[in-house]
Amino acid sequence: MTVAIQEAVPAIRAFNRQFSQLMGLLEPRYMGGELSLIEARVAYEIRERQPVLARDIAKVLNLDPGYLSRTVAKLEKHGWIERGRGEDARERPLSLTLNGEQRYQDLDAVTLAETKKLLAPLGEDGANRLTNALSEASDLLFGNNQFEWFLREFRPGDLGHFCARQAILYREHWGWGDKLEALMMEICATYLRHFKPGKEQCWIAERGGRMLGSVFVASEDHETARLRMLYVEPEARGLGVGSALVRQCTEFARDAGYKRIVLWTHQVLGSARKIYAAEGYKVTSTEVQTEFGKEEISEHWLLEL
Repeated sequence: MTVAIQEAVPAIRAFNRQFSQLMGLLEPRYMGGELSLIEARVAYEIRERQPVLARDIAKVLNLDPGYLSRTVAKLEKHGWIERGRGEDARERPLSLTLNGEQRYQDLDAVTLAETKKLLAPLGEDGANRLTNALSEASDLLFGNNQFEWFLREFRPGDLGHFCARQAILYREHWGWGDKLEALMMEICATYLRHFKPGKEQCWIAERGGRMLGSVFVASEDHETARLRMLYVEPEARGLGVGSALVRQCTEFARDAGYKRIVLWTHQVLGSARKIYAAEGYKVTSTEVQTEFGKEEISEHWLLEL
């Protein structure tokens, strides 16, 4: 067990205890209503999937079939659900009754109001941070991030953030040190100081408030644009993020009236090189440099528009 995992285990257990108490999950009745927590969850799953077989609910929730059967019987007894007729006479698919639907909506409204009350003290920034953190936790633990990624133009703070991420990733994967970080910060500072609207732009790939990658187009001269600072987070590789960012640069440069795009990269960055080649870039020259702490072969690429 690594040190990171040893530290994560008590943190998760402590969060579970605090969150359970905060949301009233230890109370006998969920949100002060008539259902227990598990009964409310079963009602939710039936509503989302109706008509649905009990065995499918048991599978989704990983519940003992006998325990689920007793829960379903209680919901049926109290008028929340009803059993229909399936194609197989032995199957009795479950659905909410009209009364059950209304009672569920009432419970959902209480849950929504209580959750809003809980979040109100956080303010907009705190709520955004919480959403981002929950999105990342969901992605890490379950691999089913509910948000689709998209591209947007940069906002204040973005360049500083992706400079930091690239410095960390390049050090972890390639051992490149402080000189690279200093160079990236200088590039970004110059870009912000002399930003040329309509001729330059930066894009961020985002999902659930989390940055997944970035790139920007800088003006080299009247006819030439430079693609800079392309990066994609490890978790987003294979999703097409890098290709979309590079394609965005091509479209922008063409619309801005540039005749060509140039870029500088390194041979070890194989994934990026494949993206450039697929977009139509060609290597124009190579050189050996040791600027980042060890010998690397750097390359200059060109795309004629």
